Amino acid sequence: MIPKKYTPYVFSFFMALLMSMLMSLVISIFNVGLVPNIVEIWLKAWVFAFVVAFPTTLLVTPVVRRVVDILVAES
Repeated sequence: MIPKKYTPYVFSFFMALLMSMLMSLVISIFNVGLVPNIVEIWLKAWVFAFVVAFPTTLLVTPVVRRVVDILVAES
């Protein structure tokens, strides 16, 4: 198991992994259609997207949390 102190990094890793997977698939299909080599095209796009998404998620998450804290009222 991963120690609790690494939660933000584990969260960012899986969020970036899943979001980059889904978005690169959707955008690949949108741009080239369901061509015979769509899996190859998608996997190349996914690797690139994940390399961008993971550090971006690490940087953006604290900012988003602050914005949400400002916008969401305590009950």
